[in-house]
Amino acid sequence: MRIRSSTRVLSLTALLLAALLSAAPLPGQAQAQPQVFRGATLLPISDDPIPNGVLVVENGTIQDLGPAGAVDVPSDAVEVDASGRVILPGLVDTHSHIGAVDGGDRSAALHPVVRSLDAINVQHPSLMRARAGGITTVNVLPGSGHVMSGQTTHLKLRDGATVEDLLLCDDPLADVCGGMKMANGTNPQHEPSPPFPGTRARSAAMARELFMSARAYRQKQQSAEDPDDAPDTDLRMEALVEVLDGERIVHFHTHRHDDVLTALRLREEFGFRLVLHHVSEGWKVADEIAEAGVPASIIFIDSPGGKHEAVDLAYRTGAVLDEAGVDVAYHTDDLITDSRLFLRSPAFGVRAGMSRAAALESVTLAGARMLGLEDRVGSLAPGKDADFVVLSGDPLSVYTKVQQTWVEGRKVYDRSDPEDRRYATGGFRVYDGANAHVHR
Repeated sequence: MRIRSSTRVLSLTALLLAALLSAAPLPGQAQAQPQVFRGATLLPISDDPIPNGVLVVENGTIQDLGPAGAVDVPSDAVEVDASGRVILPGLVDTHSHIGAVDGGDRSAALHPVVRSLDAINVQHPSLMRARAGGITTVNVLPGSGHVMSGQTTHLKLRDGATVEDLLLCDDPLADVCGGMKMANGTNPQHEPSPPFPGTRARSAAMARELFMSARAYRQKQQSAEDPDDAPDTDLRMEALVEVLDGERIVHFHTHRHDDVLTALRLREEFGFRLVLHHVSEGWKVADEIAEAGVPASIIFIDSPGGKHEAVDLAYRTGAVLDEAGVDVAYHTDDLITDSRLFLRSPAFGVRAGMSRAAALESVTLAGARMLGLEDRVGSLAPGKDADFVVLSGDPLSVYTKVQQTWVEGRKVYDRSDPEDRRYATGGFRVYDGANAHVHR
C-alpha cells in the first residue's frame, strides 16, 4: 500500500499501543459499558504498587483494582490489554497558568473579587499540552503581580468547549470553584508604587488591613438579628469571608525565607487555610513550616535565574521539607515548567534525596490535598474519579512517555493519534500564541 507523503507515519511503538488499546472509547465518547485494563503495573499511590494489575472503570469512577485473579470483573466489560505499561493516577498541578488566564489590573493591589474562571480560554493549546503531560486536574491561578490577584479555578481537563464543561464545582455563580491567590516579595512591588506597595512591610500591612475589614464585615453579618441590619452585600468581602471560613484556600506565592514566615504569620493571625507556593528558600525554614502544619507546593527549575529572591532555590528543597514533615507537592507554573515535562520534577526530587514514594505522591495525592480534592482525585482507589495516565515505563525515567491520559473514564489524550501526538512533540502551530504568560 502506498502512503501519501503528507500523511504522518506512526512509529512502531505507537501502532502497537493503538492495537492494544483499540477497544477503548474515543476522546469525548461516552463510556457505554465497564472497562477493564489488564496487565499494567498499577501505582495506586495510597497503597503498594500492583504488578500485573487489573483496573475496573465504570460510569466515570474506579470500581475496583488489584492483582490479576483477585478482582471481580463485570461480564460485559470492554477488555483493554495494557501489558508492559504503567498506570498512574492523573497528575494534579496545584499552580498553573494554562488557558491564557489573566487576573487583576493596575487599579488596585488587591482584587479578591476577580475570578480567573472569567478569563480562561479552555480551547487554548496549552490545555492539550497539559493533557499530553498526564495532567488531569489543575489549579489555574491569576498572576502574582498583586498582593491579592484574585480567585483561582479548579479544572478537570475533560474534553469541553467551555469553562463550565471543565469546572469541578456545580454552579460558578454560587459555588466556591477554587482558592485565592496572594503574593509577597518583589512581584507585587511596582514603581511608581501607589496603589501598589513599595516595600515588603507595606505589602503585609495591606493584606492585614483587608482581612481586618473582612473580619468586621463577617461580624456584622453574624450579629444582625434583622436582615435589614446586615451590611449591604460586598462581593470583595464575600470572597474574603469564604477565605476566613476555610471554604477558599489561600495559595501564596512566596520565595525568600522571611517572606515565607510573613505568610505564616498572616495565616496564624487570621486562621485561613494556606498553601505556600514556590518556596525557593523553604529549606532554610523547613522546621517552621512543619510546625505550622502548612503544606508547600514547590517548583523545580532546571535553569534557575532571572529572579534575585529565588537565587537560593535548591533542588534538595523537596527532600528537606519532606524530611521535616511538610506535605510537599510540585507544580509547573506553566510555562515556567512545561506541563508536558511535569514528571521530571519528582524525578529530580528523587535525585536530590526525596524518597520515591514521596516524589510520586508530590504530583498526585499531595497536590489533591492542597486543593481540597483528595476525596475525588490523586490516587487509584474504588469510588474515586477514573483519572489516570498510561505510561510506557517507569514514571521517573527520562525515557518514559505519556501514552494516554484518561479523565473520568474517557480518553482525552492518545499519543498514537497524530493530532494528539503533535502536542507532545511540538510544532509551530501547536505553540501559536501559547507562550503568553501572565506577570509572574
